[in-house]
Amino acid sequence: MPVFPDTLVMRRRSAGPRHALLMACAALLPLAAPGSAGEKIVARLPDRLVDADFLHDGSPPDALVALGGNLFFDPILSGNRNISCGTCHDPRHGTGDGLALGIGEGGTGAGPDRRTEDGVTGRIPRNAQALWNIGAREYGAMFHDGRLETDPDHVFDSGFWSPAREDLPEGLDSLLAAQAMFPVLSHSEMAGQKGENPVATAAAEDRLRDAWDLLAARLAGNPTYVAQFSKAFDDIETAGNITFVHAARALAAFQTVAFRSDGSAFDSFLAGDVTALDTRQLQGLDLFYGKAGCAGCHSGPLMTDHDFHAIAVPQIGPGKGHGEDTGYWREAGFGARLEDEGRYRVTFDPEDLFAFRTPSLRNVALTGPWGHDGAFASLEAVVRHHLDSVASLEGYALGEDTLSELDAVIEGTGKDSALIFRPLNPERRDAFDLRDGWVQSSSVLRGRIASGNDLPPRSLDQEEVAALLAFLDALTDPSAVDRSDLIPARVPSGLPPQPAPGTED
Repeated sequence: MPVFPDTLVMRRRSAGPRHALLMACAALLPLAAPGSAGEKIVARLPDRLVDADFLHDGSPPDALVALGGNLFFDPILSGNRNISCGTCHDPRHGTGDGLALGIGEGGTGAGPDRRTEDGVTGRIPRNAQALWNIGAREYGAMFHDGRLETDPDHVFDSGFWSPAREDLPEGLDSLLAAQAMFPVLSHSEMAGQKGENPVATAAAEDRLRDAWDLLAARLAGNPTYVAQFSKAFDDIETAGNITFVHAARALAAFQTVAFRSDGSAFDSFLAGDVTALDTRQLQGLDLFYGKAGCAGCHSGPLMTDHDFHAIAVPQIGPGKGHGEDTGYWREAGFGARLEDEGRYRVTFDPEDLFAFRTPSLRNVALTGPWGHDGAFASLEAVVRHHLDSVASLEGYALGEDTLSELDAVIEGTGKDSALIFRPLNPERRDAFDLRDGWVQSSSVLRGRIASGNDLPPRSLDQEEVAALLAFLDALTDPSAVDRSDLIPARVPSGLPPQPAPGTED
């Protein structure tokens, strides 16, 4: 029996009208004539997103959304009060951070300009996922490996399978709310290092409920937040009633509204406006749902099957500490394994080795770098990877600018039975940096990734690739290009909002 279930129960959607769209497309897509292969392509087009597809039917209470918006950009939820959810999910950078692998706790600044003046223990091992339409009800799993999932059998009282197992509290009313419970526990994302603050220490010692209680106590000690929580929740009468579950529910409500995105040219096309896509984009649509086979995984209104696939993406960066290879350990002297085995570490099913969740393609042109580790700097590069993924893996070279420079690195060492963090010895820096390209530089480790690949080769010429990219560009909602207006000028803690409000130069 796997540790977590590896199937997702998805809500069935009622079929939308297709005949009118088919007839309207016939003049522009000759293959869409009745009885043709093109008719099958049109029949595979998704229904439009509607309010009922989202939590709270797309309209959470205003007070809940307002509270969640403050919490999302307020560093008060981080152990050292120096990073927010919005730091790595910046509405000015496609709800990511513009980095292949992010710089979390200990960094300064935002977006591609984020630096490590305060010192970090390393890079975030996976790319910051975009949050577009993350409040859709059809999500059944979260994170690149799906380690947080709905649990219809209620094995745990929370109703979710998660790394917290029985420690995840009850009262979380959605998968998205449950997801909000976890970044605050990560030492590299928001908590900080053991010994730096009580939250980080509690998380490091697996006292998860203590960590959440400490954060709730911070919020309860702020009169403005107490007033906002009382307004948003009927079961909060005094500051002592505030729990981190309440905060997580508010964060989910905010994200449902703030990151909804269904105003692209493709959405207009689905509504029956066949002039919304130009000739090249229509050719790309034909390829996407036909010859190129993209819709085999990128299906449905969110353009994802919510499943997990191994497609031989090159691994860059430190990985998640998986695998049995100790080569880096022996070579560099740092006690670390560097592979990222993806979904396998959730299910322990060999079929899931190096499999990662199919990302939604909504606003995909805005969400680079691409891949679970940000290995691809351009959308064209990741499209071409899909044409022959194993060859792409073998030919991949880590560019000098692919990963941002780590200006200051710290490491934990023991002293008098205590763990302390100090700057990394400069003489060991070159050995430390070997981790960025270690897996990709090893033919044996590349071979492991290649052996798990289940993506068949496809043949597309240059014109077809260009058409496919044109269609992917038609998935961009113009309002999503810059939503910096979501960032408040100030937050209740009095700390500077992160990222800083206003539009970047």
